[in-house]
Amino acid sequence: MMYWRRVLPILVVAIGSYAGVAVGAPPAPALAAASAPADSASAAANAATGTGKGTGTSATTSAVPAPEVPASAPISYSARRVYEQARSQLVQIRTVLKGRASQTSVGSGFFVSREGHIITNFHVVSEAALKPERHDLVYVTADGREAPVAILQLDVLHDLALLKAGDAPGRNFDALSFRPEARSLAQGERIYSLGNPLDVGFAVTEGNYNGLVKRSFYPQIFFGGALSGGMSGGPALDQEGQVIGINVARRVDGEQVSFLVPAAFATALLARGRDAVPIKSAAYGIVTDQLMLHQAALTERFITQGWKAATHPRYLVPVPTDQFMRCWGSSEPSRTGGLDFERSDCVMDTRIFVGDYNTGAISVRHESYDGSKLGPLRFAARYSASFRNESFMRLRPEHQTKPQCHEDFVDRGGLPLRAVICLRAYKKLPQLYDLSVLVATLDNKVSGVQGRFDVQGLSFANAQRLARHYIEGYGWIH
Repeated sequence: MMYWRRVLPILVVAIGSYAGVAVGAPPAPALAAASAPADSASAAANAATGTGKGTGTSATTSAVPAPEVPASAPISYSARRVYEQARSQLVQIRTVLKGRASQTSVGSGFFVSREGHIITNFHVVSEAALKPERHDLVYVTADGREAPVAILQLDVLHDLALLKAGDAPGRNFDALSFRPEARSLAQGERIYSLGNPLDVGFAVTEGNYNGLVKRSFYPQIFFGGALSGGMSGGPALDQEGQVIGINVARRVDGEQVSFLVPAAFATALLARGRDAVPIKSAAYGIVTDQLMLHQAALTERFITQGWKAATHPRYLVPVPTDQFMRCWGSSEPSRTGGLDFERSDCVMDTRIFVGDYNTGAISVRHESYDGSKLGPLRFAARYSASFRNESFMRLRPEHQTKPQCHEDFVDRGGLPLRAVICLRAYKKLPQLYDLSVLVATLDNKVSGVQGRFDVQGLSFANAQRLARHYIEGYGWIH
């Protein structure tokens, strides 16, 4: 539509695999991942990187000596002690070019069984999972031991992967334990994130538990602490050294606003994949199956939540509720006596990372135009040009087909609409499509509303359902 000033207040980047100076992993509206690639950042990580600072134990004033702790008192788990206890269970996960020593990205992980099972993020191992003919995986311990690692199971929706050490036979590994789900965390409780930030060495950062993230489609923990590139897949521990979450992303437009995958999803992944056969071929089939489950759940929840009321003085305009999306508005009154313009953008914070791009999200936008100062002819030209200037190419041609579009005129209870529906198929994710719907009201010669609805990663049937649901959201206010 007419004005291209985008409203993207949510800047989140997965703290993905670290690669030299860039953070590479999935942003969700614009989050930053906690791992990173080696020579160039992933195209998905075009948000700014940040450097997290690990805080040690709090200092005590020299004038007031610390009281002696009786020998029988329980040990206090400071950041230093938590790190010392967990050091042997931490690993760096390196993606390397097959047949060469060169690494393309690094992240973090941790042992969760004595048999050598390792938990990390999917985005840390995505190159090896999706392009196994080019990439291998190795793990490196804090004391420098290195060995191959195999992928057993993936949970793409929660950005997790279960691996197994290649040198597991005949070896017993130290493993971290998970905090029981029955023991809930309290707001403000101290937690410790561990990993290998920016490939400079293993470290611990201190922060606080701040509950679950609001409006996240899947549960995520709000960690009030710093995460940096290379820490993706590392554990977050409570004061007793038990795993409560897995490092995954951070906001880049603020400080110490980071995110963890709840440990329950890692325990479930371990239970499902403990005895699985290693994945040897490209995992696009696994990714597609999980995205099919996601799009089904997304479609049902989106339709069930309905639309907000009173979104326009004359029309019913479909604007989603705030259950798992957030909406921002802007106003552009004309400075030259021309076209007045108001805009609403609604986006999901959640994105599903699938390697070279993200998918699985919804965005809704509408623009309200007042051209009474222009007159009918000039308004019609501007209004029509705004409708025509939309682009439908989200991904590069190697990832998606060209858009196939259908345009028609629709009557919604006497309100005439111009509607365009476009679909683009994924080339490596069969049976999944991106949907775009454009709508413009046509009842008034000097004013109107134009809307755009985008959904990524849908089945054909659910693309039809959601397109119909969106168009039926328009009408007259009764």
